[in-house]
Amino acid sequence: MPDYIPNVRLRAWRNQEKLNRAQMAEKINATPIGLAQRLTCDEERIRRWEAGEVKWPRTEYRLALTQLTGKAPEDLGFFQGRQNESRLIEAHVIPADALRAEADLYGTMELAQQLQASDVGTGTLEALAEAVDLLCRAYPVVPARTLRDRTQKRLAQINHLLAGRLTLDQHRELLVITGWLTALLGCVHYDLGEREEAETARRAAFEMGRQVGHGELMGWAHEMSAWFALVEGRYEDVVTAARMGQAVAGMSSAMVQLTLQEARGLARIGDRREADRALTHGAEVLSRLPIPDRPDHHFVFDHAKWVFYAATCYTWLADDARAEEHARETIDMHTRPDGTSNAPMRVADAHIDLGIVHARRGDLDTAVDHGMTAFDIERRSLSDLVNRASDLDRVLQQRYRREALAAEFHERFVTARRALANRRTDLLD
Repeated sequence: MPDYIPNVRLRAWRNQEKLNRAQMAEKINATPIGLAQRLTCDEERIRRWEAGEVKWPRTEYRLALTQLTGKAPEDLGFFQGRQNESRLIEAHVIPADALRAEADLYGTMELAQQLQASDVGTGTLEALAEAVDLLCRAYPVVPARTLRDRTQKRLAQINHLLAGRLTLDQHRELLVITGWLTALLGCVHYDLGEREEAETARRAAFEMGRQVGHGELMGWAHEMSAWFALVEGRYEDVVTAARMGQAVAGMSSAMVQLTLQEARGLARIGDRREADRALTHGAEVLSRLPIPDRPDHHFVFDHAKWVFYAATCYTWLADDARAEEHARETIDMHTRPDGTSNAPMRVADAHIDLGIVHARRGDLDTAVDHGMTAFDIERRSLSDLVNRASDLDRVLQQRYRREALAAEFHERFVTARRALANRRTDLLD
């Protein structure tokens, strides 16, 4: 699993220009400085730049890039600094342990005593914020049902504090904490196919954000609306909700996520130019945000997620070469040496993207293998998985209806769809 921060701004520029890496390398070599210096740029050099392995190219390549793009190196995602600054920051608690750490936090006598008190002290609020943070970091890997039950339990324990004796500042901070926890609950509800409960939680989170003027929280509530619309096939609504969220989110992870959701909605309706524009804008906003020290947090947008979103956008736009490039890199970035993943839901979607690409190319065996791999991943968003699997099933049924492998995948898809409709995740076991 690579530990460099991807240079998404450079990649976004190349994608918008519809160049593959070899073509971009040729154009760099053909610039005035490239010809004068006899540069020998190739696609591997472009790959290393985009992967973040090289964060400040040699002088002649920087000049060639500026001549080619009309942008300064810094505007293409490059920066100067010590080598170790380019490496991804390791989280202090890995996601798999976050749920246990959250339970340990709640189990301390000090917090228990504070929760029983009539007043809410600073220590209580800090502990609650840390607990919610841990739950948000558990989201990528903890089974959805387990996380839903824990989140509901914490909300029940926290909500009674809002009726206690609070200062205005304490009330505001507690509303923000409760808002994040409610937003997380809405996401988990939707993963489990509990759509009405998810929408109720989303609205509640938005209202809490509105009451305290918390733009990022309101932005994420709009993002959830865009996500729901995307899964449900309401693609114009995706774009509308994403743009509404951008109006309030400020310079935050929510802004990046909303811009990428806009790109996905535009890709779904086939608007390549505007989808590329949104992807590029998202990369530019992301480059202006601090590098997250907890990229596993569900409400934090990291650079690897940009690559993941781009993979699906280009799959829907039928740009198979670009879709495959981004999907394979998504899997590589999130797969540990032992084969486990720190972002299984992203990996599942990337396998669906690869399945669609191979199905279009006539490789049925590989297409179905990728599709089955997506279903076999334990941590899943059932709503999202069924939606994405329907894309692959549609291609397989159109091209290989009479083939046994296509029928096998279709049966697996129908089982998952039935599990979602009946809220019976056990049907997938």
